[in-house]
Amino acid sequence: MRRFLLLVHRVPPDGDFSLNDLANGGGRMDEVAQAVVSAFLTSGDIRRDTVVELLFVRDPGGVRRVELLGSGLRYLNPDERSTAALIKNALARYAGRPGRPIEASPGVRVGPGSLPEDLETFLRNPGALWLEERGEPLRSRALGTEVAAVLGDVFDPDPTERAILERSGVPRVSVGPRPLRASQCVIVLQNELDLREAGPRPGDTPG
Repeated sequence: MRRFLLLVHRVPPDGDFSLNDLANGGGRMDEVAQAVVSAFLTSGDIRRDTVVELLFVRDPGGVRRVELLGSGLRYLNPDERSTAALIKNALARYAGRPGRPIEASPGVRVGPGSLPEDLETFLRNPGALWLEERGEPLRSRALGTEVAAVLGDVFDPDPTERAILERSGVPRVSVGPRPLRASQCVIVLQNELDLREAGPRPGDTPG
């Protein structure tokens, strides 16, 4: 299983943002949508072995947690606007409801979130790691079939989140020598996992 937890810092957790203003009024919901698309979509298919958790931590409004499960996900398209609409509708459907999570649409669950509990729980998954620019190079890191990666949106983890990540002791892993956007980090990690899963190809040379 491949898991991603994206810390979402400025998107209104009640879904009160315009699909016509994802970057500014939407708190960079454009980047969140791109990261979701990057995690799931291949050419003509959806990765069924992937789960994405979105932890909306903006105050005021309370923390919200949206979980997208590739095994049951439908209605996911490659454009950021329709993906943002899928998440916006989930957040809006949950607004004002009691504490129990709901299934907003196939493969999309939404409910109350909690920091630090949700982050600490995710970090206990097998193969947990923190995607961070100053980490160990991905290519030199041993990875198993279970991977659970934490990353931020366009904003770095705040001091509370960083303290939780550092205290957990999970390895910091960098996907490359240059800073990348969250969606690009997800693509690189998924591709690296694909390559390792496929194994050596005829004609490959070591190194």
